[in-house]
Amino acid sequence: MPQRTEVEAPANPPQENPAPAAKPAVSETRSASEPPPSRTKNFMRSNPRARMYIFVVILALLVAVFFAWRYFTSYESTDDAEVDGHLMPLSARISGYVQNVNVDDNQYVTAGAVLAEIDPRDYQVAVDKARADVQDSEATAQSLGINVPITSINTTSQVSASAADVDNARAGVSTAQQQADVAAAQLAQAQANDVKAQNDVVRYKQLVARQEISQQLYDQAFSAAGASTANVAAARASVAAAQDQIRQAHAKLAQAEANLRASQTGPQQVASSRARALSAEASVAAKQAALDQAQLNLGYTKIVAPVNGLVMKNAEVGMNVQPGQQLFTIVPLDDVWVTADFKETQLKYMKPGQRAEVKLDANGRTYKGHVDSIAGSSGARTSLLPPENATGNYVKVVQRLPVKIVLDPGQNSDRVLRLGMSVEPKVFVK
Repeated sequence: MPQRTEVEAPANPPQENPAPAAKPAVSETRSASEPPPSRTKNFMRSNPRARMYIFVVILALLVAVFFAWRYFTSYESTDDAEVDGHLMPLSARISGYVQNVNVDDNQYVTAGAVLAEIDPRDYQVAVDKARADVQDSEATAQSLGINVPITSINTTSQVSASAADVDNARAGVSTAQQQADVAAAQLAQAQANDVKAQNDVVRYKQLVARQEISQQLYDQAFSAAGASTANVAAARASVAAAQDQIRQAHAKLAQAEANLRASQTGPQQVASSRARALSAEASVAAKQAALDQAQLNLGYTKIVAPVNGLVMKNAEVGMNVQPGQQLFTIVPLDDVWVTADFKETQLKYMKPGQRAEVKLDANGRTYKGHVDSIAGSSGARTSLLPPENATGNYVKVVQRLPVKIVLDPGQNSDRVLRLGMSVEPKVFVK
């Protein structure tokens, strides 16, 4: 830019009062682009403490920036989060006619509340029949159980009696044998006497013929010979009878021994009786199990809430339900949590136990909690069609992993949180 030189001469107009001595003229050479005097410098010169104030302000800004940086780097947040919880479906365990439904949709129920009732009359009849079967089986088992000791005692007595009969039969055989021996001896004696008597008759007959003895002696000898012959016949009959008695004694001994062998099967008879008693007891157990099942089925006619929660119903009066048919769904609002899908780059310092705050979109309220766990895989990996990179054309995408945040006790005492509500959690990692 062209410059110009200006020469300024002091002006001396006439004045009435004497003026102070004029300064000598100063020749100044100025640039046409020279800025005017700085106001900041003038302000700094006029206010000596301004520098201190500016330093304090800058220091305060630096401290604020530092704490803001500390705060914004102390947590990780995401808007990809929702309230999560359990859905408990209640289904019928038996078939039947729904005669009562005691709740409405979105009604809060407590554990143990009867939600619906199925007609119980058929199942009550089944319980009564099963109870009668149990009583009949118990009576049979009791009778067979009583027979076990009776059978044991009877078989023991039979063994003793049979052993005694065997001893008696053996004694009878010995006695019969002795009697047979006596009869045989008597027969031998009778035969000897008969021989003598017959010889006497022969001799007496010769003597009578010579008239050496009287006829009377001969007649006596003849009579004695006849008697001895009869005695021999009687002795022979006694021997035959004794032989018959021996055979009878042997038969009795054989019968007694057979009875003894039969009575010695007493333990097996006792075992058989005990087995029948055990079978009856098993039958009682089976009938008792049938009774228990019938009572369970009767209890299943009342559909009861297992937990506290909000109920959603699919049941109506007049429905004929089948086992497994879903009738209600209960949402336990006292057991909810937050599932937050954080990016994998946000999990560097995140770990279970860290403090968290959850802001609910529905009302803007902030709930306090803590990190419970981090999922074992990303949501994409557990999807129906997980991604596969088999071609090598890989494009890296930041994955998200579900993080479970559990609320602190008492945070959801009013049960405002509902499953599926959108939330914005903050996890304080530092």
